[in-house]
Amino acid sequence: MMRITALLLLLLPFSVSAQQTPSPDGAAQRLEWWKESRSNVYLNDFGELKRYRDANTALPAAKPDENRVVFYGDSITDMWKIAESFPGKPYINRGISGQTTSQMLVRLRQDVINLHPKVVVILAGTNDIAGNTGPISLEGIEENIASITELAQAHNIAVVWSSVTPVNNYTVQSQDFFATRSPAKIVELNRWLKQYCADNHLIYLDYFSAMVDKGGLLRRDLAEDGLHPNAAGYAIMAPLAGEAIGEAMRKQKFAGETPPPEFVIYCFHRFTEIILVNLWF
Repeated sequence: MMRITALLLLLLPFSVSAQQTPSPDGAAQRLEWWKESRSNVYLNDFGELKRYRDANTALPAAKPDENRVVFYGDSITDMWKIAESFPGKPYINRGISGQTTSQMLVRLRQDVINLHPKVVVILAGTNDIAGNTGPISLEGIEENIASITELAQAHNIAVVWSSVTPVNNYTVQSQDFFATRSPAKIVELNRWLKQYCADNHLIYLDYFSAMVDKGGLLRRDLAEDGLHPNAAGYAIMAPLAGEAIGEAMRKQKFAGETPPPEFVIYCFHRFTEIILVNLWF
């Protein structure tokens, strides 16, 4: 009996270790089970427009001088207590847990365009990489991002694109999320997104750099499950989002204003001087 007990004690650490590090195959299988549980949503309301339909109807129309902002995204946005992070601001949360860019493209008109915000802050992509609504290439994600951007801009909404946040595998709860979200793909999508924003005069909101550790993963103290920020994580994100919104507002204001006559005259004189100098020499 003592030999059996000793053998069980020797095996116990290996058993606990195996439970704490689920295999990638197991994580993929559990993701498939989760997707099967949502088949009714995918078949009947792919974009999940029902979620905010009534809230949108009840929302008062934006006032001309109201700096309305919509935070648009997946669970990281959905779980964010926007009113606490930005007290007194006319900021609206339209995040839905589990969503991909394909779903967000479907509901963009209802949950963003029709609300007439001046700015939309978008955080998306991690669930695309995981394959929540089926396999999609990075190019497919990028095309969705471009489509969302173009639709928003067509309605004079300034677009802020957030980097995909990092993930980690430091806890038991983090294993499945990490196994289905390649850190390399996150880095590559962020690289493309940053360049896309630069090329199209958009604001790139870099959460990733502020939340990543020396190993290239999400800092352990910023999430319990390796994906969704805790209070400390959102405390880092909020001021960065505030700065990005301010920059987007300033750019939009300048773009919509007619330059004062003095500025036009100054530019004309400077242009004339440059031409004359070039002709002289």
